[in-house]
Amino acid sequence: MNIIERVDQELKEAMKAKDEAKLSVMRLMRTAIKNKQIDVGHELSDEEAQAVVRGMVKQGKDALVDFTAGGRQDLVDKQNIELGILETFLPAAMPAEELEALCRQAVEQSGAKEIKDMGKAMGVVMKLVAGRADGNAVKEVIQKLLSTK
Repeated sequence: MNIIERVDQELKEAMKAKDEAKLSVMRLMRTAIKNKQIDVGHELSDEEAQAVVRGMVKQGKDALVDFTAGGRQDLVDKQNIELGILETFLPAAMPAEELEALCRQAVEQSGAKEIKDMGKAMGVVMKLVAGRADGNAVKEVIQKLLSTK
């Protein structure tokens, strides 16, 4: 079952269970996916749908920082629930050891020697991780590797 079918199925289940939080997230996700389909003009692949969900997770995490800074614990709690639901639609995160190995490989392939060459290595490694690692985590590992050279 692909992501789009799974969203539709879980939307129906949330309606039947009267789970308002999950229903809201499923509706938002379905709308975001449909909007992306309209933008690109074709049915989304699983990878494209995952990219939409990753974007939603990133927006949610950014909002979480703002809510925490604003002292809005009610919104923090709500956002954490929504993020938990969204993250179930993404593949499991890559283990740190595997990420570091891929980053080492990317640094060698790209010929990056110092921090200013970080963009070269980032481009290579982001293709290798294929959405299984957060860009910020990749950036931290590459910075660490290049700063020790």
